[in-house]
Amino acid sequence: MLMPLGALVGVMSISLAVAVGITLWVLVGLDGWTYYATPLNVRGYSPAHPLLRPSGPVGQTLGVLGAALMLVPFIYMARKRLSRGKGAANLKRWLEVHIFCGIVGPVVVTFHTAFKFNGIVSAAYWSMVLVALSGFVGRYLYVRIPRTIRGVELSQSELDERMSALLDDLQWTAGPGVLEAIERLDAQIAASPPRWWQFGGRRALVASVDAALSGLTLADAGVSARLQSLLAERADLQHRRHALGVTKRVFDLWHVFHLPLVWIMFAIVTLHVGVALYLGYVPFRW
Repeated sequence: MLMPLGALVGVMSISLAVAVGITLWVLVGLDGWTYYATPLNVRGYSPAHPLLRPSGPVGQTLGVLGAALMLVPFIYMARKRLSRGKGAANLKRWLEVHIFCGIVGPVVVTFHTAFKFNGIVSAAYWSMVLVALSGFVGRYLYVRIPRTIRGVELSQSELDERMSALLDDLQWTAGPGVLEAIERLDAQIAASPPRWWQFGGRRALVASVDAALSGLTLADAGVSARLQSLLAERADLQHRRHALGVTKRVFDLWHVFHLPLVWIMFAIVTLHVGVALYLGYVPFRW
């Protein structure tokens, strides 16, 4: 089964919900709103300063947690390389963990900084923000490259085999008359091929299928539903095949931008942690 365009939305929703929960806890539960709004030169007098400063109990704990979350991408990268050529049954799960950490991590790190950006910390922080933002672009491109439901990318020969299998299923489901509907759908896609940046979501596919099936009478409701499902999958596959070459090139360019930022962030964070330990800021010793 083909990975749908809406894949990974669930984990993104969960991640955003967790990020909002942490934000409310810090800003409302710990009175962080008042603390962060206090000017830096008098913030030390705030009652919340011992708790929320970067080296305080909450601030430092958030820093350790944020650093751990931001290191997960390297585990995901290693997992992808180990899975190459050996199957990737759990790759989608690792990607979901990667997305969760990539959304929640920056939020946690932001509160660790206490919104005080200077020196090397500023470089680490903004590189992290760029990595997180580019991750949303990466997810958009990722689901538009044809993959199995487990996240394994399909080769061109596998795509051709799937298209052939779908055609056989369609003929077996509704008989020779369905070929006319397929031809109408193919003609519609060929007349207006999608671009790689277009969403082409499920609603557009259903509309295309309904238009193709107009005039085709099917007595059995079960056959009609099966036919619609198969045609929608075939139309989805056709859409992605049309834009496959450009999508993969853009995805490769995205990697050129995304991966160096990840390594820069890792190097600066490692240096930051090393300097903090050298200066005596040992975790959980306040």
